[in-house]
Amino acid sequence: MKKLSEKAKKRIQITLRMILILTISLVFGLSIYSLNAKSLKGDVLPMPFKFGFAVVMSGSMEEELSVNDLIFIKETNDYQLNDVVVFQDQASLVVHRIIAIDGDKIITMGDANETPDDPITVKHIKGEVVGKIPKVGLVVKAIKSPIGVVVILAAAIILLRLSYRKEKETGDDKLKELKDEIRKLKEEIKK
Repeated sequence: MKKLSEKAKKRIQITLRMILILTISLVFGLSIYSLNAKSLKGDVLPMPFKFGFAVVMSGSMEEELSVNDLIFIKETNDYQLNDVVVFQDQASLVVHRIIAIDGDKIITMGDANETPDDPITVKHIKGEVVGKIPKVGLVVKAIKSPIGVVVILAAAIILLRLSYRKEKETGDDKLKELKDEIRKLKEEIKK
């Protein structure tokens, strides 16, 4: 197997550093954005670019959605019967299916529930569920927790520092070799 050239190794290091810096920036930026949306606007589900994601917290939509499923939500204004939507009910989110539309009133109900929710209007709906990844919500909850953010940032910073340390050691080794070569040349000149 052919060894990577120094130039290729350097490119890989730079790429990995950029990925780490991007990760740090994204985690930090999204955390601040989410925190501001919740505290300033009371918005439990910020949706930049009209997309968002959430974690299913209850079994009210069982068979279709389970606890800890990661769901993807798209903001829209065109809701139909049987659409699974996310709406904000005071300080929490609800993921239920539209079972009736009566003028500007929309009635939802969880698939596993026996009674419908109180009527809502379109302005309460954050968006329609457009996809899911089962059980990935556990990871998202861990990452979104304050401890998760700190761990990710700390790990990224440590990896970044380690990558620079190796480069510094390589540079120090080359500098030592160069000093040894200069010392040898000086000794030869003196002879």
